[in-house]
Amino acid sequence: MEFSKDDLIEAKRQIDSTLHKLRETIKTLESKENVERYKSQITLAKRRVRAFEIANCFIENEIEK
Repeated sequence: MEFSKDDLIEAKRQIDSTLHKLRETIKTLESKENVERYKSQITLAKRRVRAFEIANCFIENEIEK
């Protein structure tokens, strides 16, 4: 599947925004009083961050071509 450079740049911008929000969510959840209660949500958010980081890497490589 082919994507224009503009499409890739916009996708990266959107992923960067989502990454920022996810990282802030993780900080908030980890600062809660009863952090064990939020363990599964924190794990899920961290896994999503990693997935978006991987996607961002692929997008950056495609943009540089």
